[in-house]
Amino acid sequence: MSTPTAPRYAGPLLTRASGDALNAAHAASHASWQGSLDLGRSSGEAQLGADHWHWQDIGYPYPGKLKDRTLYWWDGEAFVPVSRYAGKLIKLVPTDWNVPTFEIDGIKMLPTSKESPLDDARRKVALVQPPGKTVLDTCGGLGYFAACCLDAGVARIQSFEKNEDVLWLRTINPWSPDPAASGGRLQLAHADVAQAITTLPDAGFDAALHDPPRFGIAGELYSLDFYRQLARVLRRGGRLFHYTGSPNKLTSGRDVPREVGKRLENAGFKAELALDGVLAVRR
Repeated sequence: MSTPTAPRYAGPLLTRASGDALNAAHAASHASWQGSLDLGRSSGEAQLGADHWHWQDIGYPYPGKLKDRTLYWWDGEAFVPVSRYAGKLIKLVPTDWNVPTFEIDGIKMLPTSKESPLDDARRKVALVQPPGKTVLDTCGGLGYFAACCLDAGVARIQSFEKNEDVLWLRTINPWSPDPAASGGRLQLAHADVAQAITTLPDAGFDAALHDPPRFGIAGELYSLDFYRQLARVLRRGGRLFHYTGSPNKLTSGRDVPREVGKRLENAGFKAELALDGVLAVRR
């Protein structure tokens, strides 16, 4: 288990829309361009020169043709996609809501069709009532559960993320919370929670958020053994939200949310279906 220490990226992020807007302003001989280069977190002004544009006193070349559904960051030499390939292609993907999602081999990992992934996370986090609590975040992803917990006044959140490339995406995504800026309330570990949970203390958490990859990828995180570990580390009355999604029963032949609910009941929880998952209370 290790704590990620990579520095946060502070340069501009480009989408096709913002790159086109910069180029159009340049082509129209404008002296400056107003907009956001951190996915809507803030707005600023770029100074437009003949060959370069300047943002926060740093010069950059004008972007070439950018692709849809792709975010670009400055790697020191060029604007390149926020993506990595190590057996699987993982990339940060813009959305209509500014807050990005991410994909692994083209599979979208967060719901974005009806609302921002951050708003989706906020509704789920509210189910475990985080203010003043100590919360376990099993599969941290881009950190939206953690961000919502911090906004809601959580006392402390312990988050685990197994995928090193996802942790790298977090350093570039301006919507991912920065542990270093949390006053010690967010503790992020690079570790597989399936093993790490066995080292956590009994009844050490008031609530838990469990957002595992789908069953076919990480079946161990849906197992009775893992659920018993969740029950062990939660105090009595502690609340758990377990994301399951809504797999098509006609094609999968399974009712995953109800299977999860029954298994949680066997592990020591009282469970009910809630949103696109299961809400459980430690008995």
